[in-house]
Amino acid sequence: MRILHTMLRVGDLQRSIDFYTKVLGMKLLRTTDRPDQKYTLAFVGYGTNPEHAELELTYNYGVDKYDLGTAYGHIALQVEDAYKACDAVKAQGGSVTREAGPVKGGSTVIAFVQDPDGYKIEFIQRD
Repeated sequence: MRILHTMLRVGDLQRSIDFYTKVLGMKLLRTTDRPDQKYTLAFVGYGTNPEHAELELTYNYGVDKYDLGTAYGHIALQVEDAYKACDAVKAQGGSVTREAGPVKGGSTVIAFVQDPDGYKIEFIQRD
């Protein structure tokens, strides 16, 4: 078994595609519009299945905001330099919610950013 994708419900599909592609450097892999079912999907990622897991961005017609609840944590991305990654997010107008620095009680450098719908994304610095 392996993880194929993670689905996130988004309030503005193009805004989310722009964030994940222009700010985080992912590629738009494919889209599917289902007008009869009233939703559109966009898959983004750094590569495609089966080599890479993808994010499925789901836009349900007419829904522009979701309550994220308290169960959702974050998505983690490996980055070469968390400090530079945060600077790049800020330069694109993105939100950094925890600046890059060592994790409490350890030496791993991490940071957190937030996508336009409020989903948290952790940067973990690794060579």
